[in-house]
Amino acid sequence: MSPLPNAENVEVFQPGISRLFAWACWAVAVFGIVVSVLSGGTAALAGILPLLFVAYLGWLLFWRPAVIVSDTGVTLENPFRVVEVPWEALVDVDTRYSLTLITPRGKYSAWAAPAPGIWGARNAHPGHLRGLPESSYGPGNSVRPGDLKSTDSGAAAQIVRGRWQQLLESGSVESGRAEKTPVRSAVVWSRIGVAVILAGAGYGAILLF
Repeated sequence: MSPLPNAENVEVFQPGISRLFAWACWAVAVFGIVVSVLSGGTAALAGILPLLFVAYLGWLLFWRPAVIVSDTGVTLENPFRVVEVPWEALVDVDTRYSLTLITPRGKYSAWAAPAPGIWGARNAHPGHLRGLPESSYGPGNSVRPGDLKSTDSGAAAQIVRGRWQQLLESGSVESGRAEKTPVRSAVVWSRIGVAVILAGAGYGAILLF
């Protein structure tokens, strides 16, 4: 499944901190491989398999996940699953635990946009409450912590809600079709296969050494 083929006006949300975690995983893997080769020569190459698993997890869990917003819908790139939600299928956007797209067929959460912990909410300031899409506000203009612009879930939700509102107001999205509009969700078996192979090989290498 390719994310929203031929889509125009695309915005991609990926939290910066996740990129740092990915680079940290790769740095650990590279450092470990270099040390293994320098200390044990080519005979130690089998011992780098666990490090390759760490590097792969850096890509899978921190680099690849994204929320992709276009004029045709929203794609959630999660570690093992890709979900494509057309705008016509969307009925609500929630941020209680993470950015979650709600449709008549189910709820779909974004790995790339988790809701904040207690510190994320405490670090908010008044500027993070202003200028949000109308659907972000509850009674008395209240805002859920996960909707704050300073959080991953809030930043992603602002992009999704803003585009959704814009398309509804322009008439580009027809309302009332949510029940009839399918959502595409597919497990990426190749990613699961690579993870299983690397995990098994890494575990076997640890037992041998």
